[in-house]
Amino acid sequence: MTGNKQGRATLGLKMIVTGSALQAGVMVQSWQEAVDRAGGLLLKSGLILPGYIEAMKNAIYDMGPYMVIAPGIVLLHARPEEGVIKTCLALITLAQPVNFGHSENDPVDLVFAMGAVDKDAHLLALQQLAEMLGDPTKVSHIRAAGSGEELFSLLVS
Repeated sequence: MTGNKQGRATLGLKMIVTGSALQAGVMVQSWQEAVDRAGGLLLKSGLILPGYIEAMKNAIYDMGPYMVIAPGIVLLHARPEEGVIKTCLALITLAQPVNFGHSENDPVDLVFAMGAVDKDAHLLALQQLAEMLGDPTKVSHIRAAGSGEELFSLLVS
């Protein structure tokens, strides 16, 4: 945990990633199903309320696929008040990529779902995630991971 400019604590990746919210080789037929599966891991872990999954889908319906942040990578999220219980991050890797409708970064095979309790708590984790996703070797290892345990060690190391 680190402080930000306002003196509020921010959480790093190690503090928001839980092994029960990580799955490798998930089969889905659509981006909506990918949102359901990634969000479902957070829901099952008690980190979000059911409405948060729909809020993530609605954000894509309303604003387009802006959450597809890099080739093959989506970072799903919605507003904190739409059902986040605890700042959290899920990741599913897809056995077969799906399209989210992004003109340059589709198809997606890495589906991150993040929930934040406020606008600041997750900033350190987001920075650490951005650094990780900027490293082609790390991204390659994430894509090759065969289990949630393997994903966990890659994300928190």
